[in-house]
Amino acid sequence: MTGPRNPRPGRPADDPNYSATELADHWVEAPARAPALPDRVEGTVLRFGPGVPTPPPGTGTPPPGTGKPPHPGGRTPGGAPTLVGPVPPAPGRPARRARRYALPALVLLCVLAFLAWQRYGPRAAVLDVAVRTDGVVPARAATGDGCGGTADVVAVVRTDGRPGTLTYRWLRSDGSTSGVLTERVRRGGREARLHLLWTFSGRGAYEARAELQILTPSRHTAGTTFTYACTGGVR
Repeated sequence: MTGPRNPRPGRPADDPNYSATELADHWVEAPARAPALPDRVEGTVLRFGPGVPTPPPGTGTPPPGTGKPPHPGGRTPGGAPTLVGPVPPAPGRPARRARRYALPALVLLCVLAFLAWQRYGPRAAVLDVAVRTDGVVPARAATGDGCGGTADVVAVVRTDGRPGTLTYRWLRSDGSTSGVLTERVRRGGREARLHLLWTFSGRGAYEARAELQILTPSRHTAGTTFTYACTGGVR
């Protein structure tokens, strides 16, 4: 009669059916457990545990540009860590800076406008031009014969009283010209006098004509004629 077989874990070492290569059931490895997962990731550091305690209400710093407090634990609802930037400047500072420079800018604009008005604003208008002379004023010549003299030709230019600059030139009947000349007209001045001195010498007679040409602000022409004659004196 054969006795009951010993269970596998209780086989004695002298059992003829015992094999050293067989392992008892309690030596068989159990299935590997899944590794523990971190509850959050901060950069390259894995954090395990309950995490950072939730700050009291109202103490969180809002993320830059959002105006809302950060999610508890420094994370957004999606789980990504949030970065807290510098506090934006207080509102109203640009407005104060603008008010500080408003007055100097206004003064500068007024000065520029005044200079532009003086240069490009309304100019004096010429209303009328008249030219006259009293003839040749006798003068003793170097030869002592008493012939010669100077004619003072005067042009009277009437304006409307506004300030401005007149440009003009004199033309003489002997073919000479004065070139372009200028005369400044002040505010309130309604008359400008322009002179041409024409000198004569020697014996003989000459029919002279002097002509004034106003070039700006508008074109006008006027002239006068007189006679120089010397046959031993001046007429």
